[in-house]
Amino acid sequence: MRLLSISFALFLVSATISDVTAGPVVERVKAHGFVRCGGVERPGLAAADGRGRSAGLEVDICRAVAAAVLGSPERMEYHAYETPKEFDTVRKNQDDIFFLTGSEIAEQSLAGMVLPGPVVFVESHGVMVPVDSAAAHVGDLAGKGVCYMIGSPVERSLEAYFDAVHRGWFRRAFSEDGEMVDTYSARNCQAIAGEITTLASIRLNPGVSLLASRILTETLADFPVMAATGIDDAQWSAIVSWTVQTLVAAERPETRWYAGGVGAMPVSAPELGLDKGWQRRVLTTVGDYGAIFERNLGTGSKLRLDRGLNANQIHGGALLAPFLE
Repeated sequence: MRLLSISFALFLVSATISDVTAGPVVERVKAHGFVRCGGVERPGLAAADGRGRSAGLEVDICRAVAAAVLGSPERMEYHAYETPKEFDTVRKNQDDIFFLTGSEIAEQSLAGMVLPGPVVFVESHGVMVPVDSAAAHVGDLAGKGVCYMIGSPVERSLEAYFDAVHRGWFRRAFSEDGEMVDTYSARNCQAIAGEITTLASIRLNPGVSLLASRILTETLADFPVMAATGIDDAQWSAIVSWTVQTLVAAERPETRWYAGGVGAMPVSAPELGLDKGWQRRVLTTVGDYGAIFERNLGTGSKLRLDRGLNANQIHGGALLAPFLE
């Protein structure tokens, strides 16, 4: 009887450990054999690549998590939240990682359903003008016509900016993207406002008038896109967070005083179910954050955006991850 009692006690202990080391999302991911990610489509972050697949920085981060947990970056899928109804995927916790902004969380009433994770991209509201425009700053557009989408967060940013500098401007509001872009291309407004990634995409198509454009370096507002997770699995949230932190920290160069690359922030976490070589595998198959940015948004991509706030803190940007200080 004593042996039976001891055996039963050991069974309870092992069952408890099993529950701790395999949360519901981790179990689901391993059972399905892939990581499911989703978010609002943005050029360079996540968009169809013409072959029926999604590509972009968010997709590569999803690939990094798949490499960490499942051993291969290809064992993932991404789908876009194109309508409010598709945010039900978040409410029902059907995806494993949700790429969201603060406005999207607030507007969809998701704050009680997601854990806001690490920042994967700093998006901005900006303004684009023709290359021959005399405007160097947004304030130089006082009294000029600016095209924008009515009722959008960009409209709020424009109103706040011109109110702060006490200058007037001519409002050119649109409810259709295509009409707005055509009006700008025909030079019926002197500037166009939107998210920086969207402006970079618009810049690729000069329209029938072959209008070349440049994005002003001054921004109207800057805000984070986060890798959010559900609130019911701390183990999974930690895995996602440490994966993103690994990508960011690995950009730190090796010096006499600090470790760099894969050694910048070693994460040994068998409690999370991560094997010993998981960080090296992620960086070998996907690259660090700088490589991911470069091929999706930077000079190696069609969008050709500067790193700006998305540069590592060691290079003067806003991205900062834990490292061996």
